[in-house]
Amino acid sequence: MKKQGIIGRLWLITAVMTFTILMGKPAIAQTGMPDFKNSTPEQRAQFQTEMMKSKLKLDAAQEGKVQAINLTYARKMQTIIKSDDGRFSKMKQARSLQEAKDQELKGVFTPAQFKQYKDFEEEMKAKLMEKIKEKQ
Repeated sequence: MKKQGIIGRLWLITAVMTFTILMGKPAIAQTGMPDFKNSTPEQRAQFQTEMMKSKLKLDAAQEGKVQAINLTYARKMQTIIKSDDGRFSKMKQARSLQEAKDQELKGVFTPAQFKQYKDFEEEMKAKLMEKIKEKQ
């Protein structure tokens, strides 16, 4: 039972990072983003793009490219979410998908923006881990 709990937590962390919905429920409520389970790939992509635009100060050309990347990967992620694969398999697929997405984003962002993006991702991961520990 303990093993399933750990896998569940890892899945949660991966899912949160993968969707780049890294601001937590208060930020989601402030932006009007529906919760993760009930959102469409298009809604998630739009939310991600707005967050990146705000945090990374994207220019118009970058914003268009980032929107397309976010939408592509949100749709791919939806396929993983809806699959009948086990949690561990889904987690591995999601991680692989996130790595591919990061490589595409790296080609759009400046080196400084990409560093800021990865730093923010790590910061949110740490906050999520803290929240998980609080719930135990």
